[in-house]
Amino acid sequence: MKKLTYFIHDSKGNYEPFYEYSIPNVGLDEFYARQLCTYFIIKGTQYELVSNEMAGDEEILVLEERGKNNSVLDEKNYRGKGIHVEFRRYRESENYKLITAVPCRTHLDVIRYLLKDIIDVPGEGQMAVTSTEVDEDRGVYVLYVKAIGENDME
Repeated sequence: MKKLTYFIHDSKGNYEPFYEYSIPNVGLDEFYARQLCTYFIIKGTQYELVSNEMAGDEEILVLEERGKNNSVLDEKNYRGKGIHVEFRRYRESENYKLITAVPCRTHLDVIRYLLKDIIDVPGEGQMAVTSTEVDEDRGVYVLYVKAIGENDME
């Protein structure tokens, strides 16, 4: 793998290159972590992953725009502060409340969280993951969680 490219799929069936990372700039572990996230936030807009592809030495993530990413009150910027994972409640009615955030030594630590359906949330215990995102604007990975067995309906 030499590069990871995000493409936007528009409503007309077109695919436009949107954002790109290369191995000299980010490590292979970050390539994999990004591919495991179901949402990508950049420049105040939310995108959803609809396809994860490979073409030779290129990793391709196809996104569809979901609209403006609404900020919540307890958001923190992690840029320049290392790799972090936030755990948030998945409910909009609870303003996606921050449960906790943990620093990670490497993206491999992040990948361990991203691969799981059930995770240990520090201070809370085991919870079910509902979705994952990489928030490029704030420099953080976010896992949205709920109590195990909790109904998904708001």
